[in-house]
This record gives sequence, C-alpha cells and structure tokens, in this order.
Amino acid sequence: MRIVLPVAGLALFGLLATGFGPAANPIRFELSYLSATLENHPTPRRHLIETMAGGVAAFDYDGDGRIDIFLTNGAPIPTLAKAHPGDDNRLFRNEGGMTFKDVTAQSGLAGEGYAIGAAAADYDNDGRPDLFVAGVNGSHLYHNEGGRFADVTARAGLRTAEWAVHAVWLDYNRDGLLDLFVVNYLRWSAESSPVCHAPNSAMTVYCDPREVSGLPNRLYRNRGDGTFEDVSVTSGIASHIGKGMSAAAADYDGDGYPDIYVTNDTVPNFLFHNLGNGKFEEVALEAGVSLPTDGRPVSSMGTDFRDFNNDGRPDIAFTALAGQTFPLFQNVGRGAFRDVTFASRLGPLSIRRSGWGVVFADFDNDGWKDLFTSGAHVTDNIDQLSGDRYRLANAIFRNLGNGSFADVSGSAGGAFQKAAAHRGVAVADFDGDGRLDAVVSVLGGAPELWRNVTEAAGSWAAFQLEGRRSNRDGIGAEIRWNGQMNHMTTSQGYASSTLVPVHFGLGRAPGIGTVEIRWPSGRVQILPNPPANRITHVVEPD
Repeated sequence: MRIVLPVAGLALFGLLATGFGPAANPIRFELSYLSATLENHPTPRRHLIETMAGGVAAFDYDGDGRIDIFLTNGAPIPTLAKAHPGDDNRLFRNEGGMTFKDVTAQSGLAGEGYAIGAAAADYDNDGRPDLFVAGVNGSHLYHNEGGRFADVTARAGLRTAEWAVHAVWLDYNRDGLLDLFVVNYLRWSAESSPVCHAPNSAMTVYCDPREVSGLPNRLYRNRGDGTFEDVSVTSGIASHIGKGMSAAAADYDGDGYPDIYVTNDTVPNFLFHNLGNGKFEEVALEAGVSLPTDGRPVSSMGTDFRDFNNDGRPDIAFTALAGQTFPLFQNVGRGAFRDVTFASRLGPLSIRRSGWGVVFADFDNDGWKDLFTSGAHVTDNIDQLSGDRYRLANAIFRNLGNGSFADVSGSAGGAFQKAAAHRGVAVADFDGDGRLDAVVSVLGGAPELWRNVTEAAGSWAAFQLEGRRSNRDGIGAEIRWNGQMNHMTTSQGYASSTLVPVHFGLGRAPGIGTVEIRWPSGRVQILPNPPANRITHVVEPD
C-alpha cells in the first residue's frame, strides 16, 4: 500500500470574487491529504471501469457528533477481487481539529470487489447510519451494528450482479421507510470488453460508451423487516434503459412525493416523476431536462438537485466533458425547467472544463448556494489526442445572487490550481466551525481535504432532523427560511453521499426568525427563532 502523508505546512489559498456578488470576502481554503490511495488499477487494455472509481461518503458512523469519511476503492482486473490492503475501501474517523484516523481494519468496510459509489442512510430507523456500496458486478449493503458494519446484502435480498455506479436513499412511497434506487451503467465483463484505438492509430483508448449496451436502473422497496423487494418493473423504472452515471432526488413539482433525476452517459437523461401510487413516469423530455438546448446528448456525469436561486424550487446541475459545458436547468414551476446554462454564465465559464462531482453549497454563508465541481477528463491520454487535458483543477463557481455565477477558482493560484484526476466530492462541515469543507477523491493519488477558512463568513444555521412518522433521517424533508429552501438528502455529486445536517448561510441577517419544516409524512413544523451559528436538533412531532 502506498501511503501519501499530509503535506507539511498546509497551502493556504484564496478564491477572489473580484468584487462581485452579495458578499465581499473571498472564499478561502486550506489543503491537506488523507493517508490513502485510490487504486483504479489501470491496464494496457484500458477497461472502462478504470475511469469510474472514487465515490465518497461523509457521515457520522459512530455517533460522536463529528463527520467521518468513507472512500471506495478499486481492485485488480480482471479478477475484480481485492488483492491486498491497499485495495480496501477506507473509513476515516474524524478525531476533531481536522484530523482523521484510518479505522478500516476494525470497521468491517474493507469490502470486496471493484467499488465505485457509496450512499449512507439509516435504512432500518435504528439511529445508526448504514452504507450501500455500488460496484462492478457486485454491490454491498452494510448494516451499522454499533460502529462496526456487517455485510447483509444477501439477507436483504438485493440483486448485485450488475455494474452499479451510484445509489439514492429515498422514501418514494412515504411509508416512513427508506427505499433504495440503484444507478446502473453498462453491460460489461472483463472477458467481453473490447479493445478500442484512437482513429488511425495503434494507441489504445477507453471505448466510447455508445459502443456498449446500457442497463435499466433498479428500485428496491424497504419492507421494514431488513429485506427489500425489487419493484423496478412494477414501478416503471426498469422499462427505461440508460447508461447511468449519477442520480439525485427532490420533489420538483411540490406534490409531496420525491422524484429522481438520472444523468446518463452519451444518451438522454431521465427524470422519473413519482405518481404517488408506487409508479413513476419518465418525463425528462417534457420537463425540459433530457438534453441541453442544442438537443445533443452529452457525457452527463455527477448531478445535484437543489434550489440555487432561492425561489423555493429545486433546480438541476450536472457536470460533463470539455466542450459540453456544465448544464444548469432552472425549475420554473408547473413541472417545467428552463436551460439557463448560458444565462447563468456557467456555459462560457465551464466550456473548457471537464468535471465529475458537483455540489451546490454555500461556502461563504452569504445565503446563496455556490457550485463546487471536481475536475478531470475521462481519457487518461486525451492530452495526446486533442487540445484537452486529463488532469484538471477543481472549480468554485460563486453564486452572485442574481441568477449568475462567477468562476472564482482561476484567480486563486497556489493549491487550488493543483491538477489531478479528481472524481467524487462530498461537502460537509468536518471541523464544526459552521463553514462547509470538502473532500475529493483522486485516481492514483491521495484524497484531497479542503478546509474552509473563509474570513468573516456570514452567520449560519444547521438542522439535524430526527423523523418519527417519517424516516429517522428525515430524508425528503424541506426546510424554508427567509426565501431559502434546502432539503434533506444524502445523494450528492458523482457516486457520493453526505448524511449531514441541513445547512443554511444566513449572510448579514441579524437573526433567523421563523423556520418551516415540511416532513415527508406531510407534517408541517414551525420553529420560532432557532439559534444561529449552531446545529439545532429537530424531532418530528408525533
């Protein structure tokens, strides 16, 4: 196992907004590294799975109030079996003070096979977060038994023989139990995988996914006894074949039922509208989120499904490759979206970038959600084939509060300009100071830990939900304050997950005032004047 130690003297850098936006202070981070390496096991044949590892999950696995970090890892090809400790998935316990300890050996999460994505949630409502790990021809469900995890995949009745990339926990039928939506990619095996070459060249390249058949996604209904029923066919999910890269859930039409957006690689994306009777209809084309405005499919990667413009409706963003932009769809109500990629300036700002993870989060606590994207191309030899680059820096697009964004990463210099093969990203307040931090995985390298040290950031508030009629995590709950809306979800970016309190930046507001929570059960709860600059634990009324 190759260990990458934290750099000596953390590199401080600033993200200058050049005077734009609702706040004057630059967003600033410090960089350190976790002691692990993401082993994707590249081969001369360039199997597609080599490009895909790198999911991250941020959640408090041991209940000590600090957010821990889980990282997926690959395995040798073609066996897809972890051969040595360096191939293990990794769990890092948060020790406080932005320090983390590798506790993989005693966690039960070292895992098997070639892992891609991770999704954390308390599926059995016992107060302890569990973990689903998506992988190539083998995914696993881990039950948290008090700080140690047990593989209960077979007992739970989950089908795991497909190439899964990501998963979303949601209560699609509002029975108080979390169900599982699994994002599947391609029909692939090491034995049948073709070898592809660049045009008029003997140089091997990763095959275009359009040359391989896609798969339907899967939906599992939680029976409440530790087992799940595959309802992919009866729900209508299985009738749509895609090449799924990521997914996110939100109630986009305000009917009280969570809907699911799926990004597909080189084919149109899906929006599964929840009909409230156990069935879904695919409405991406009618809703305006199937394709960008030019009507051409792109290499859709990670996605986030949140309200970026504070109008109370969840919007959709996703990453893609250089020349394709990072599309942004604004929810305009009545089940429709408008492509505002260029109106928001994200089009010209991202046209030369390639990205994987993407997260809406308010890094300066000014009341507007910014956009963090992890940067890299898919093809490791793209530099020899075109003017694009494989290793890229991450990016911060600052929300200016007027429907547009500014790229504040290019003027940062220093550590944030570090180019790498970035993949998954999870955003959470790891040091408990009210400023959101980030962790980003790197193929063949150490995970990057970005500590938010923005000076004079605005006030903040966060809400730790505990459902009673609803699922224990409150996933699907909508929280509204002073025009802002955020919702409880664990799905984030590419193949990644965060089970953390719902965060609000308060800006220069003198206080919080009234907060409204709409629980998945339909119960509406009013919080008069909860405290600022702290996490408020909220229990759903019986």
